[in-house]
Amino acid sequence: AKMENHTRISEFILVGFKSHPGSQVLLSVLFSTMYIVTVVGNICMILIIRTDPKLHTPMYFFLENLSTLDICYSSVITPRAALAFLLGRRSISYAGCASQMFFFSLFGTTEAFFLAVMAYDRFTAICKPLLYQVIMSRRLCVLMVVGSYLSGCINCTIQTGFTFSLSFCGHREINHFFCEVAAVIHTSCSNTLVNELVMLAVCGPIIVGTALVVFVSYGYIIITIIQMPSAESRHKAFSTCSSHMVTICLFFGTVFVMYAQPGAASSPSKSNIISIFYTVVIPMLNPFIYTLRNRQVKGALKKQLKRKGFFK
Repeated sequence: AKMENHTRISEFILVGFKSHPGSQVLLSVLFSTMYIVTVVGNICMILIIRTDPKLHTPMYFFLENLSTLDICYSSVITPRAALAFLLGRRSISYAGCASQMFFFSLFGTTEAFFLAVMAYDRFTAICKPLLYQVIMSRRLCVLMVVGSYLSGCINCTIQTGFTFSLSFCGHREINHFFCEVAAVIHTSCSNTLVNELVMLAVCGPIIVGTALVVFVSYGYIIITIIQMPSAESRHKAFSTCSSHMVTICLFFGTVFVMYAQPGAASSPSKSNIISIFYTVVIPMLNPFIYTLRNRQVKGALKKQLKRKGFFK
């Protein structure tokens, strides 16, 4: 019966950050700058990994895929938001909203799985160094990346399908700067209990499961590093993990704050600010975190710049 009285509204209005009229241009400049830095930083990362044969290892294969994912992830949200702040055009079509939610959920979920896969890769490298080449075969690496995207696909299909089977009757304002699942559910005039339960049932295990893989892997890694005989080997092992640890803390920290606490969706202004973090800031920071903390990447970058004549 719900589908029959489905009053189709043709568009939504995204009202996130609308309450600060003076800061719209500033927000637009901020989002645009962060987006450009994200795209350029991640493209550089992909090119460095592609052009240096020394970086053709599982760790950098995952890193290259993470950079590609971050460009896509950021592209779904940031340019549109920057334009909306600048031009004040905050409407988004029904189909546009559904597709934004679909791709945001896809790339967001895939990123969580990627971070888990990368944690497992570091665990294998540090805790089982002699078996590393055997375990992390090219085939397994490709399967893990494909599996991450497939899991993202299943989640975003369920989330988007359930959300857009709700009725939206006249109340079109979404208290967010993009079509985030919880914010769109709040706009509906149907009973949303089932949706909220589905969201918990699907997102909960994904967040908890990927976070568990990450924390268990790092638990073993830290124990292994502590037991290493020389300070040099401890430092070397730790330096290959520290950048990934920073990314994990940023990503899972913000996701937990956003989705894993009761009433998380009830404070829209807070969730708007937290979302900026994982949709805009983290994809921008990832290339810097991995480049600045990583000797191999820095070495490869210098080599490329020398070749192009930037360094003597």
